[in-house]
Amino acid sequence: MSDCILFASLFTIYAVLSHGMMDCLVMHNKEEIFSIPFVFIETCCLLFSSISYGQVMIYVKKVNIKQINVWMLITFILGLFFISMECYEFYHLIKAGNTPSSNAFFSAFFVLVGTHGIHVVIGMIWIVLMVIHIMYKGLTYINRIRLQCLSLFWHFLDIIWICVFTEVYLLGVF
Repeated sequence: MSDCILFASLFTIYAVLSHGMMDCLVMHNKEEIFSIPFVFIETCCLLFSSISYGQVMIYVKKVNIKQINVWMLITFILGLFFISMECYEFYHLIKAGNTPSSNAFFSAFFVLVGTHGIHVVIGMIWIVLMVIHIMYKGLTYINRIRLQCLSLFWHFLDIIWICVFTEVYLLGVF
């Protein structure tokens, strides 16, 4: 619930600051600031990672440790692609002079998107830790619960990203 409150607050801050800065963004061509096709591919990576984590949970029920680890690796790789693309986007925004200190819009943008990115990295670390736990302890009752908690966390990140993609990129550009 604390993450729900955190992201609700960040979305509120973003909404207030971004609408207050629309005149500033009109000076720039919004389509030049954000590449929707690029962010769409980034979004697909995260959404496919949710599907791959769904496969993890299927193999948890089948008690197939080899397949659990394969699908955890696929989920991790897709998360890594997502984070790499986000870092690439941040790099190019900053290189173009669109930094968190440029204006309130970019300040809110970097905080909202960056906070989500930090959560994805935390999820990736959790994936690695779970693979290690399963390798050494097996698919114990506790590890099953941990995998279910990670599943909730990972899917929550997808829901948040869909909101970010819609609010920041789709509604913000069009």
